[in-house]
Amino acid sequence: MSLNEKVSKAMQIKLDSIFTELPPKKEFLPGVRRAPKREFTLTKQETELALKNALRYVPEKWQDELAEEFLEELLTMGKIYAYRFRPEGRIYGKPIDEYKGKTIEGKAFQVMIDNNLDFEVALYPYELVTYGETGSVCQNWMQYQLIKRYLEEMEVDQTLVVMSGHPLGLFKSNINAPRVIITNGLMVGMFDNLENFNRAQILGVASYGQMTAGGWRYIGPQGIVHGTYSTILNAGRTKLGISPQSNLAGVLFVSSGLGGMSGAQGKACKIAGGVAIIAEVDYSRIETRYEQGWIDVITRSAEEAYQLALEYKKKKEPLAIAYYGNVVNLLEYADKHDIHIDLLSDQTSCHAVYDGGYTPVGLTFEERTELLKTNKPLFKKYVDEGLKRHFEVIKSLVNKGSYFFDYGNSFMKAIYDAGVKEICKNGENPLDGFIWPSYVEDIMGPILFDYGYGPFRWVCLSGKDEDLDITDKAAMECIDKDRRFQDLDNYIWIRDAKKNNLIVGTKARILYQDALGRTKIALKFNELVRKGVIGPVMIGRDHHDTGGTDSPFRETANIKDGSNIMADMATQVFAGNAARGMSLVALHNGGGVGIGKAINGGFGLVLDGSERVDEIIKQAMPWDVMG
Repeated sequence: MSLNEKVSKAMQIKLDSIFTELPPKKEFLPGVRRAPKREFTLTKQETELALKNALRYVPEKWQDELAEEFLEELLTMGKIYAYRFRPEGRIYGKPIDEYKGKTIEGKAFQVMIDNNLDFEVALYPYELVTYGETGSVCQNWMQYQLIKRYLEEMEVDQTLVVMSGHPLGLFKSNINAPRVIITNGLMVGMFDNLENFNRAQILGVASYGQMTAGGWRYIGPQGIVHGTYSTILNAGRTKLGISPQSNLAGVLFVSSGLGGMSGAQGKACKIAGGVAIIAEVDYSRIETRYEQGWIDVITRSAEEAYQLALEYKKKKEPLAIAYYGNVVNLLEYADKHDIHIDLLSDQTSCHAVYDGGYTPVGLTFEERTELLKTNKPLFKKYVDEGLKRHFEVIKSLVNKGSYFFDYGNSFMKAIYDAGVKEICKNGENPLDGFIWPSYVEDIMGPILFDYGYGPFRWVCLSGKDEDLDITDKAAMECIDKDRRFQDLDNYIWIRDAKKNNLIVGTKARILYQDALGRTKIALKFNELVRKGVIGPVMIGRDHHDTGGTDSPFRETANIKDGSNIMADMATQVFAGNAARGMSLVALHNGGGVGIGKAINGGFGLVLDGSERVDEIIKQAMPWDVMG
């Protein structure tokens, strides 16, 4: 067989090998969150190109019918999602044995993809958005179907290549190569900005993978809870004088956002012993967190929110309050009535500040959605005005003694982009940083990342609660709680993890660990799989880690030699993980701060109990943390 024939064979799976006839149009279930219309700016010629790009997935016999349908999606939603190719019914991460596949890795990745699209997990499941307003598994349901089929057909010596959601094909490699290599949104330098990305995304050639959305590693809001817990707890220790042996009893934390990542804030603060008020403008997100037990009380009144918070603060009892309203109104109430806020932050999706990630004060969530559809320039004007007002009230509260930290959501960059140069240390531009610290600069960096502690995670692919219980206990036994106070914190975290009811979606766990701890735990898990004590396990991490992301606005904000603007580290970690045999490697543009502001990568490693995987753990895990 010639080389051309081999390449062609690697790319042979088509939609008509999955569907014998065109599937019917889908009906959408009521009560499921839907993405707002994305800004549509294509010319007539570009619109034709977008349609052509989508129709290349489709057999010629269906193209006439679908061309009209895809055009309607473009004009009404701003993107082509190919809704009719979505599977019927609920999508969720099922036990691995319920998936088809020739390899354990191929079946494991199907578990992870489906978990990212679960109605209980995803932000906009019909639009394939897992979290963060725009963080997507892939671009459309045609890609989803093709990826799933490629994973079913994958052999142990093949690698699936996925480019911004597009499954290029299954290519011959070897058993020690990654089974999947993913890239999302990587752009050539001079075009690496939001305007060009949005155009490429509408054309169907770019996808915003955020971090674990397009990297197929999301584990629900639990994935950020441990990091948020550690951040808030250590903010109290370093800024409020709380001892390392104490918690946040009697501390008030105020922030915004109850989405896929931000939804962890109330839960994390309560676990840390504090009182939290979290503002959210989308009532459906409040309902989700309340039903999951991550929020205790819902109120529409800022007065009531603070009265309740101060009551529990005085009693030194934990409480998580959701304020249904705009965070600016919430903060202005505290400012006007001289209510002291100990810790203050923000987790609106400012990486997509003009695409619905930030609802400006004065607009309801519904008005925001309508303006995005009908008058984007006016919406942008309101956002800029809202950010300026947000800045002024935070400045006033900080002057009164509150400690504010940027939570790495591009909030301060958004304020600068809105025209507020005062946010910059040098009064002109962000080159020297901003007047308030990011949480990486002040907390996560010096206390956790500098020591190698980062968001290690695992998923028990059997779907069994008992497997998760066993891995929790095994991980706890691997931690030397007397080595550092960080280890004691992590020991307490995993000891109490089940009690804190963190599971949303698959049977997963988050646990901050350093290189030594991650390696030790991974080897122990693989031994348990080998002995048949538990089923297979997928380990990985958030891209937001010691070496996983380069971003001067978050992960590398505390690097002072000038290399904070370089993307070498994340790229080398990605390549090194591939060279050392990780099951899946991913490299993305944007992360949690936005296009052109970060390069971030992650991995997944399937523990099958083999000695081969033991060697991968020993070689790859230290590199991933310290590379």
